[in-house]
Amino acid sequence: MIRTQIQIPEPLYREVQRVAREHEWSIAEVLRRGAEVVTRAYPASNKNNAKAWRLPPPLGSKLRIFDPEAVRDAIQADAEAR
Repeated sequence: MIRTQIQIPEPLYREVQRVAREHEWSIAEVLRRGAEVVTRAYPASNKNNAKAWRLPPPLGSKLRIFDPEAVRDAIQADAEAR
């Protein structure tokens, strides 16, 4: 495994702690599972002229969607609303 360091907003960190506590997971496990969902929602593109990928803005709600396509659609809808 790769060891890395990230910075996240305090409210999001509290939510990550809550999920970890409720499921008896480590914080790292919560973040790994979240990263897996996002990477499945955004599969690699083979387009040569594709724009550079940009991190979408954070969601303002408590998202409880487990389908990767639904996560991608929710992120896109949030970005379009802004």
